[in-house]
Amino acid sequence: MMLFTSIYWIVDGFFISNFAGSNEFAGVNLIFPIIMIVACVGFMFGAGGAALVGKRLGEGDVDKANKTFSLITYTTFIIGIVLSIAFFFLVRPIAEGFAKINSVHTTERMIDAATMYGRIMIGGVSLYIMQGYFHPFFSVNEKSFTGFLFTLVSGLTNMLLDYLLIGVGHFGVIGAASASLTGMFISSVGPYLYFRFNKHNLIRLGMPFWRPKDILKSMTNGSSEFITNASGNIVNIIFNIQLLKFIGEDGVSAYGIIAYVSFIFFSLFLGYTVGIAPLVAYNHGSGNREELSNILSKSLLIIAGTGVTMSLLSYLFARPLAMIFVSNYPDLLELTVHAMRVISICYFFAGFAIFGSSFFTSLNNGLISAIISFCRTLIFQIIFVFTLPLIFGVDGIWLSLLFSDALTMIISLTFIFIKRNKYGYTFVNPWKKYSLS
Repeated sequence: MMLFTSIYWIVDGFFISNFAGSNEFAGVNLIFPIIMIVACVGFMFGAGGAALVGKRLGEGDVDKANKTFSLITYTTFIIGIVLSIAFFFLVRPIAEGFAKINSVHTTERMIDAATMYGRIMIGGVSLYIMQGYFHPFFSVNEKSFTGFLFTLVSGLTNMLLDYLLIGVGHFGVIGAASASLTGMFISSVGPYLYFRFNKHNLIRLGMPFWRPKDILKSMTNGSSEFITNASGNIVNIIFNIQLLKFIGEDGVSAYGIIAYVSFIFFSLFLGYTVGIAPLVAYNHGSGNREELSNILSKSLLIIAGTGVTMSLLSYLFARPLAMIFVSNYPDLLELTVHAMRVISICYFFAGFAIFGSSFFTSLNNGLISAIISFCRTLIFQIIFVFTLPLIFGVDGIWLSLLFSDALTMIISLTFIFIKRNKYGYTFVNPWKKYSLS
């Protein structure tokens, strides 16, 4: 699901950059972090709620798990509606605010594109919130493939409409936003109907019970996911400000391309952690420490191997990947290729940081999970994005990603090691066969 979601976001970027123009592409990338910050509510309640529901399933209380699932679902949707209304009127002032920071390197066309795209997307952001919310519950329901099918249909619809509205109809950013919202409608309303009316589900939506502490627990459990995504987008905003200062709109476009490509690589880590989160939560709830140790040991090896592979692929295929978006802009192409190669090794470090945060969320330890996420984004990346350019120039902006992920990896592995006695896991032979009888 995560991998395919990343692919259809990239298709959006492809059509905007190749059929709408570089100004429109820069405008979309300028305002997109604001949309993502609002949408992070869905990731927070989804990850935190799935950990809580999975734990209660592990404890054998199915009725309580269903009522908790229902309460968190309806709460998330109501919050999404409120945020959609509140932020709709803030899009233009935000876009103009970014422009005023360095007016030499911005154009009115870019601001208009950012405003139009942002207002359409924010208007339907509750759909985006629910799309992200339902993802982890398919794993809890032991129906991950069903979740993938919803994502597949949503993504194919988005890509087809991108072609029709942007490539054929030349509706630019209006077409891109409309295509995205149509896909989100499928992957939010569809899962709601599935969990509400399918009687064969492990978990179902029904009448909730009013337990405010369950809402609070879901928020604290998922706080790391909120911090990871929200602060990550805050950092994106700061990156864009720095890039406007040092390079101009080409810098924002280059960073947008890197974000699209990175989304594919990071989606492998994110998808894996979302997939195993219910396993960790269930075995934690049932007290099966042997299997918890088995999951941890295998995961660390898988993360390491995947990280090495992705770093190599990013370096070797930087040019072909960049050419998908900017083959008609030679200077922008060279800037993007160079930046992609500078940050390529960060994928190895990032995998451990993402896994560490998700692992502690699944153990219902939202505090440690949030610390890991907070260090990776708001602390390390912001410090490095302002300090490293003073030493390395423009390359310092790209190197800040590498430095922050490396330090966060150390923190994540340290927490995993020192908390081994509390949760009862050990670092065992990952290929040893265990009997679950």
